[in-house]
Parts: sequence; C-alpha cells; structure tokens
Amino acid sequence: MSAAPAVPVSRRGAVGAGTAVASRRGRGRERGAGLVNAALLFVALCYLVPLLWLVLAAFDPSAGPSLSWPARWSTDNFRAILNEDTTYRPMLNGLVLCGGSTVLTMVCAVLAAYPLSRYRSRLKRPFLLTVLFMTGLPITAIMVPVYGMFVQVNLIDTYFGTILFMATTALPIAIWLAKNFMDSVPAELEEAAWTDGASRAQGLRRVVLPLMWPGLAVVALYTFIGLWGNFFVPFVLLLSNDNLPASVGIYTFFAQYAQVIYGQLAAYSILYSLPAVLLYLALSRRLGGAFTFGGGVKG
Repeated sequence: MSAAPAVPVSRRGAVGAGTAVASRRGRGRERGAGLVNAALLFVALCYLVPLLWLVLAAFDPSAGPSLSWPARWSTDNFRAILNEDTTYRPMLNGLVLCGGSTVLTMVCAVLAAYPLSRYRSRLKRPFLLTVLFMTGLPITAIMVPVYGMFVQVNLIDTYFGTILFMATTALPIAIWLAKNFMDSVPAELEEAAWTDGASRAQGLRRVVLPLMWPGLAVVALYTFIGLWGNFFVPFVLLLSNDNLPASVGIYTFFAQYAQVIYGQLAAYSILYSLPAVLLYLALSRRLGGAFTFGGGVKG
C-alpha cells in the first residue's frame, strides 16, 4: 500500500493562511451581527418603555410621568373617561371622519391607479413624479388658503368638507401604492376576461381587485392609521366641540385640567389606539396574502 503524497510546505502554509482569514471573517461577521442586534434591541426598548408606562399608568389611580409599578391596580381611570363628552362622541366623530375619508381615498386611488398601470402615455411619468412630490408636501403649507376657501364655499365646520380634504391629503401616497400593487397583476388575466365578453369595468371589479386584495388591505390600513392620527386638519376645519374627533380630544384633554391626570390620559390613549389595532387584526389575513397567478392565464 503506497503512502499518500506529501503536501508541499508552501501549500500547507497557503491552506493555513486561508483558514485563518476565513476564521477572522467569521469572527468579524459575528461581531457585526452582535452590534446590529444590540442596536435593534436598544431601538425596541425605546418603543417598549413608553408602551409599558401607558399600560401601567392606565391601571394606576396615582400614576405619574415616571414609569412605576402600580401600588393598587384599578379601573378607576377608565370609568372616569367613559362618558359621552370625553370618549364616546369624539371616537364616533373620528370613525365617521376617518372611515369616510378612507373609503373615498380607496375608490379614487383605484380609479387613478388603473390607467397609470395599464395604459401608456407620455404624461404618466410626470404625473407620477407630481404625485410623489405631493406626498412630501407639508400640510401646514396649504392650510391657510384651504381654510380661506372653505370659509367662502361654506364648508368650514362640516363633516363633508373635512372628509373631502382629509381624503385629498391621503390620496397621493394611496395612488402610488395602489399603482404598484396593480402592476403585480398580470394583464393577461384581464385580456382573458375581455375574450369572454367582460368590459374593462367588469375586468377591474372581478379580476384585478380580487387578486390585489392584500395590496388594497395595506393601502386601506396605511390610510386609516394616517388619518386617525391626524390632528391638524380637523383642529383647523372643525370649530364646534361636538364635531371634534378623538385625535383633537387628546389636546382638549390636556387643556381641561390645571394639572394633567396621567392615569386618565393613559387610559384614554389606550382606547384611542383600539380602532387602528382592531382594523389591523381584521385585515391581518389579507396582509398575509400573496399574489399567485399560476395557471390563471388561458392557453
């Protein structure tokens, strides 16, 4: 039985050097991953601590601005704010304003995204760039002329005017998102529907929209949450206290007391967050969906 050929010394050194380099790279990657994980943990704690204070303060009758464990757990803070003037009416106003604005935004976004996704035009790119610019336009830059216009056309302090303007502010980003999701639906599916005698409206309603439901759920959720947290627009356009939504109710809650009652404020904040959380849970199945088109095109 012949002995294995000896490996030259130079080759052994090269193999050893390569192993050392790979080991150092592995340790470098581990250190980098550790730093990234530490940074992510720090960011998570920055979000977790305020949420923990919110929950603890809501059940603490003597809650303060600092994080502390309640000496006595109680629901007194919730009972104090659960009345028509403080919670019920502002929450209902917010649902009417944000729900109506979201529905109007979704309808207009789909109708605007369809020609942008399916038709070719020299004006499509300038229009999309204009829409993208509109998403970054600060709302405070146009509120003064909008307020003057609403006074002239008698839309100030009305639900209709506020819903119309809130939908307008959410429409640019909704169009951009809806167009991107609609691009993911193959045009061949619509063409197959047209071959079977469907019109363009029927193809949009029965083919495109059912396939892009996950995208529409994302747009609806993003739009509603953005509008639900909108303070400035209803604060400027709605003058009557009976018409103010919950987002403005938090501001008035601060103004009602000479000293802030932190426990009641925390309880109010939890109730204020519930509609957005419930909407997310209702749409969570849609958010987990994916576009699957295999076998859908007619041969």
